Amino acid sequence: MFIQAETRLRIVHNLIVAKGVKLKDLREVYSHPVALDQCRDFFRKYGAIAPIAFYDTAGSAKHVVSKTLKESGAIASSQAAKEYGGQVLLKGLEDDKQNFTRFVLVQKKKKIAENADKTSIVFSLRNVAGALFKALSVFALRDLDLGKIESRPVRGKPWEYMFYVDILRGNDKDMTNAINHLNEISPFSKVLGVYPRAK
Repeated sequence: MFIQAETRLRIVHNLIVAKGVKLKDLREVYSHPVALDQCRDFFRKYGAIAPIAFYDTAGSAKHVVSKTLKESGAIASSQAAKEYGGQVLLKGLEDDKQNFTRFVLVQKKKKIAENADKTSIVFSLRNVAGALFKALSVFALRDLDLGKIESRPVRGKPWEYMFYVDILRGNDKDMTNAINHLNEISPFSKVLGVYPRAK
């Protein structure tokens, strides 16, 4: 799979209930664990309401509304409230109003748009002193700006990680040379996509 494009979506968390349920009736609120974590101020303010983890935000709204739960609410989008016939009691529960989720379009065919100005890669490193410094220096030496770097543990291999990096550069000579240089250092690397940055 190859990333073709990306978009960022502003996430607004809403308190959704079945018709007729009031805020004072609530004892618990369902949602995805990440959404619950993004609404800590709400749970501090309403200490008698317990957060309950659910498999996803929209599913929590469906659960609460379809079962007409009288003491339960859900944190989800206003679209979920419309979809399942719920009532929005409170809007904008998220602590951080700059709450965005990034979505990418992936396809099997590798295709690079002419206006591509972002490259996403994944690579691993041997567990030796200075390995990450050397890997990141292939970009720094060429003045390539990193937009993001994340590490994820390799399953079944304690203390080994995969590094996911977004470089704010498209498919040009410096980027190609940096990837080739990285391949000399890394036992595994893969370009996940070269695509236009979300504006």
